[in-house]
Amino acid sequence: MLIVEILIIAFALAIDAFAVAIAASAAGRVNNTHAAVRLAFSFGVFQFLMPVLGWATGTTLEPLIESFDHWIAFVLLSIVGIRMIRASRNPGNETFATDPSRGMALVTLSTAVSIDALAVGLTLAMLKISIWTPSLIIGFVTALVTLIGILLGARLNAKLGRKAELVGGIVLILVAMRIVVEHLSAR
Repeated sequence: MLIVEILIIAFALAIDAFAVAIAASAAGRVNNTHAAVRLAFSFGVFQFLMPVLGWATGTTLEPLIESFDHWIAFVLLSIVGIRMIRASRNPGNETFATDPSRGMALVTLSTAVSIDALAVGLTLAMLKISIWTPSLIIGFVTALVTLIGILLGARLNAKLGRKAELVGGIVLILVAMRIVVEHLSAR
């Protein structure tokens, strides 16, 4: 897998974190450097760990699903992409009653924004791609994108997060289609 493809996947996965960061910042709940760093660090760590967990699961199952793993990768990435597209069409804005960079709110948000990365890790295992470089890149990009979202959140309407989520979903579906086309053309 090319570094460009890993970066594209990383940015697509980071869109959820970006949307949450914008919404939390726009709501005035991430209003100091410590809160911003906690949120970005936690989102980045979870986005790093989830693909590793998915990859570990995938490498265990790989011998059993080798003949159709490309279809599984297609379905998983497409589902993630479709979920992101659907979420982008949700007109409700997220509001935060408490500081989202502390306690269970932080753990819950970190898990929620990184659950899609689990499917990506599973996909990478099926494609026999080492997980460490992609996971590091995904985690770093997510932390960076979260910080950018926090900075922009105070100035921009939360709708930008929804548009970015739409683009991220489309990108994941295109990557899924490329995997199937690449596999079928190799036959």
